[in-house]
Amino acid sequence: MELIVVLSIMSAMATVVIFNYGTFQAKIEIKNLASDIALEIVEVQKLSLSGKLPQAATGPTWKPSYGVYFSSTTTTKFISFVDLNNSNTCSSAGCAPPSYSIGGEVLDIINITKGNTIPASGLGVSGSGCPATVTNLSIVFKRPNSTPIITSSTSLVGCAVSYFTVNILSPKGPTAGIRIYPSGRVQVN
Repeated sequence: MELIVVLSIMSAMATVVIFNYGTFQAKIEIKNLASDIALEIVEVQKLSLSGKLPQAATGPTWKPSYGVYFSSTTTTKFISFVDLNNSNTCSSAGCAPPSYSIGGEVLDIINITKGNTIPASGLGVSGSGCPATVTNLSIVFKRPNSTPIITSSTSLVGCAVSYFTVNILSPKGPTAGIRIYPSGRVQVN
């Protein structure tokens, strides 16, 4: 009788663990993805501050700016780029979503896998007089400042920015977010 009770308790615990494992795994994966995106933002900030020139640099590239670009029309990838013409955004042919291509200003195309996405409403601004969401987001760092220059096709005129957000959604439900503050601090939530 005791053995039956112990086995039923063990099977009930195993059922609960197995049932919740998928959600637990999705939470871990989405946090890792948010950390990877934050690290990419910090990496371009570091490249900018170091003044490193890209290998295929031509033209006026002395201490260029570096940045990342997110678009609400491309939910499974984003790019890191070098701003060779100081336009504060990625402006070469490879920057056009959804068909990003390496070359020109595009340094890397980062694919978001495992069904995770940056939803169309995942790019946002928090602050007084700011739009809740934006259609694209360029985060550029220009030497010698560690503060970002953030541009968007959505007008930010008259907006007192507290922080910018990039939200990520897992197909299993969990979400994560990255906040980029005007001071240059990057935070994973």
